[in-house]
Amino acid sequence: MYKKQTIKRVVSLMILGFIIFLGGCAKPPTEEMEAATEALIRAENDPDAVTFGETSLNRARDAIFRMRQEANAKQYDAAKSYAAEAVSAAEKAVIDGRAAAQRARDEANGLIASVQNSLTETEGLLSNAQGSGIELDYEVLGRSMEDARGVIDQAEAAAGTRPREAIEKGQSARAALSDIRGQISQGVRETSSKK
Repeated sequence: MYKKQTIKRVVSLMILGFIIFLGGCAKPPTEEMEAATEALIRAENDPDAVTFGETSLNRARDAIFRMRQEANAKQYDAAKSYAAEAVSAAEKAVIDGRAAAQRARDEANGLIASVQNSLTETEGLLSNAQGSGIELDYEVLGRSMEDARGVIDQAEAAAGTRPREAIEKGQSARAALSDIRGQISQGVRETSSKK
């Protein structure tokens, strides 16, 4: 009888130990992993983060990949750590992307304003040259002016949502106007040398 009770106690203690062991086993950090995945999805759907926060976005993607590897290997503490890293990197991509986009928009708007001033100045130079009888191909220069005006309009249209494109267009228009001014200057020099 004593042996039977001892066996029952030992079995009970083993069952109790097993239950405690199961309860104490680490569980996957599903909430943290879901939060990390959602943070990455938000960042990947933010156009500014995608365009300007690429480095942080790639870090978030890498952390998600490592998080999943660690979770599959039942290394839950490491998975939880990578989940936190992914959230942090994804949020940084959004913040950095918005700041960089604003800087690009500001740069685009400044460039456009400068190019518009240059357009007005170049129109005045062209008009003065024509009034002074300077020999130039005014038809070609007029088309070049219209082309530059069209590129400036495209830059203005892009400035709010596609600042990089606006900057490229603004730089292109600036180069075209500079070329027109160069041709006017050349015509003035040639006309002056003939006198």
